[in-house]
Amino acid sequence: MILINIKRGKMNILFVCKYNRFRSKVAEEYFNQINKNKNIRVYSGGILSGHYPLNAREVEVAKANGIRLAGKPKGIPTDLLRTIDLIIIVANNVPESIFNYEYYNGKIIVWNVTDLFSGESKVLIERRINEIKRKVEKLVKRLENKK
Repeated sequence: MILINIKRGKMNILFVCKYNRFRSKVAEEYFNQINKNKNIRVYSGGILSGHYPLNAREVEVAKANGIRLAGKPKGIPTDLLRTIDLIIIVANNVPESIFNYEYYNGKIIVWNVTDLFSGESKVLIERRINEIKRKVEKLVKRLENKK
């Protein structure tokens, strides 16, 4: 069960993965597709900033599954963290402890979603997308029940 305090009727959620190239982007995009509460804003970012472009195969498979992946991978600015009510780590390779610092007091949830590697099969990419979609759907339902 998620215990979340929605401040002043508004909420900011941050989806995090290692590089913001796939998992957190899928979660952000799908959340925006199915969420109807305009008082909830979502962002995504990676704990490691890099200049790696999105993987063309992952983008293609995501598009075929109704998820538009676009834009450059983003890091997580400290100023953004100060406004976040809920961090969702959409990764099995991002330690929760990196968000334990004095300026962040929000709730942290970990979804242990395994990373993809270059050259992964279409089937495995689709499995990851569907795994993330299911988790996002559960989250949206929980947030709808908190109204």
